[in-house]
Amino acid sequence: MVDFGGWDMPVAYGSQIEEHHAVRRDAGMFDVSHMCTLDLRGAGVRPLLLRLLANDVGRLTAPGKALYTCMLRPEGGVIDDLIACFLDEKWFRLVVNAGTADKDIAWVKEHARQLGVAVVPRRDLAMVAVQGPFARAKAIPLLPESARAAAGRLGVFFGAAFDDWFVSRTGYTGEDGFEVALPTESAGEFWNALAAAGVARCGLGARDTLRLEAGMNLYGSDMDETVTPLESGLAWTVSFAGNRDFIGRQALERQRAGGPARKLTGLVLADRGVLRSHQKVFTAAGEGEVTSGSFSPTLERSIGFARVPAAAEGAVEVDIRGKRSPARLVRSLFVRRGKPVIES
Repeated sequence: MVDFGGWDMPVAYGSQIEEHHAVRRDAGMFDVSHMCTLDLRGAGVRPLLLRLLANDVGRLTAPGKALYTCMLRPEGGVIDDLIACFLDEKWFRLVVNAGTADKDIAWVKEHARQLGVAVVPRRDLAMVAVQGPFARAKAIPLLPESARAAAGRLGVFFGAAFDDWFVSRTGYTGEDGFEVALPTESAGEFWNALAAAGVARCGLGARDTLRLEAGMNLYGSDMDETVTPLESGLAWTVSFAGNRDFIGRQALERQRAGGPARKLTGLVLADRGVLRSHQKVFTAAGEGEVTSGSFSPTLERSIGFARVPAAAEGAVEVDIRGKRSPARLVRSLFVRRGKPVIES
């Protein structure tokens, strides 16, 4: 058990590699109750999020539709990355990171007051992520009976409320599955039922290697308030369409016009060894740094993300314990649906 954003979290329940493979090949579950759910209610909730979020919630018109986005400082730095879900014109739900929850709530409330929007942290809810190619099939029979049929019809990045339960077809592993928010008093029973159905219990270690293989950023490692989405491989989460004046837009417009000096990219180690955060990366265009790194159980080699000069490409070297080891820069997506997507 380790401290993670103020929560005691399991690194593994047994073998981290076995947990990783269970998610890629079958189904695994994670207790992600440390994630903070915020319900935003009021007539001004959509205008509020059009201002607060870099992605455009104006595109969310179908009930239950969600999107991934960043919330920015005026200077363009990332306060947090989160998921926003549209439920109706007076109700949006946000899911934010544990380590940033307090500052996120304060930031949202500061701007919500002006529009009469109520911000309600749902600490009464637990959350269980069920992920893998067979995750939905194993989870649906264990949901409340009133939720089963509708949950089976949910599209990717859609969610739906069923009384006190909320089921969304989202995740942080690159596999299909659900994230299920439910009353805390029901979480243990749901968890045990999933285990009895053959869903593997998984900890933080497998969650990290799964998200890394899937090319998903980790807040505090791959981005934070000192870097913008354009420097963090997250330009796709920013909508510059129209004249929407979201916080941080002017800073991003200036950076986009001049071209970011740095970029976040994938990294594959050529030799034996393990990539770790803060290792120096030497490129022909200048030095960079590993932001996330680990051994990939699917690829059976070390992979990572690195923030490097924008012109850097191809072969590089990484300082591992004082020795320069050969590596190469690649697209920051290594595995999709359990299959490698990078060249060997």
